[in-house]
Amino acid sequence: MTELPELPNNLVLPANFLVGNGDGPPAKPKDAATVALLRDGTDGLEVFLQHRVTGMAFAGGMTVFPGGGVDKRDADTSIGWTGPQPEWWGSRFGCSPELARSLVCAAVRETFEESGVLLAGPDPDSVVADTAEYAEARAQLESKEISFAQFMAETGLVLRADLLRPWSNWVTPAQEPRRYDTRFFVAALPAGQRADGNTSEASGAGWQRPVDAIADGEQGRRMLMPPTWLTLIQIGKHETVAGAVAMDRDIDQILPKIVRDGDQLRVEIPHD
Repeated sequence: MTELPELPNNLVLPANFLVGNGDGPPAKPKDAATVALLRDGTDGLEVFLQHRVTGMAFAGGMTVFPGGGVDKRDADTSIGWTGPQPEWWGSRFGCSPELARSLVCAAVRETFEESGVLLAGPDPDSVVADTAEYAEARAQLESKEISFAQFMAETGLVLRADLLRPWSNWVTPAQEPRRYDTRFFVAALPAGQRADGNTSEASGAGWQRPVDAIADGEQGRRMLMPPTWLTLIQIGKHETVAGAVAMDRDIDQILPKIVRDGDQLRVEIPHD
């Protein structure tokens, strides 16, 4: 299993974070995908982060990477595809090729919806340089008026699975009523594209060095969930985007648990 950094002692969750799931069995996790977008800044590697709107049902007020749940329409096999095939992704994430295809499609779709970055191109050897012409379709995707397959077919674009790299797999603690089985990806910002925060789910967004984002969390300026915190630590060990995306990581499913420490909630990460 990949060795995980220790969580800082001052990483606690808001007192009202854990709503509880009653006396019944844990909720079944919903499959989800999230993407850490990377770029080389003037002072080193930077990652794109969004600050979720306070009051959202899941992770409200938290600072996160773009991402979200898998839409059943993400399984549409008509979506043009180039790069590692679903069988390869399934072997990395420990799931079926069918689910792996949906996860990769969800990763690309959610990244586009939430940041405007599109990991696709008109052919297998190129990538969109400017996504402005797809602004209307982006809004329609976010509102679910159209499916990702419809968008790709109408634009004639091909999904570039080769621009993504698998990073980790986190499952929401069993105590929470809203649970996600989330596969984390990393990807370099394509040349010519820009990431923004033009989504209804974010109150702000921007690029930061991982060390600075972690400092914001430590000093209480931002709230980071444990998977985000630890992913920032891991990414921050790399000086360049090339170094991070070249990593061949073992992907183990990580299932943390929430423990009450007085009037505070802490997260414990298994290390076995």
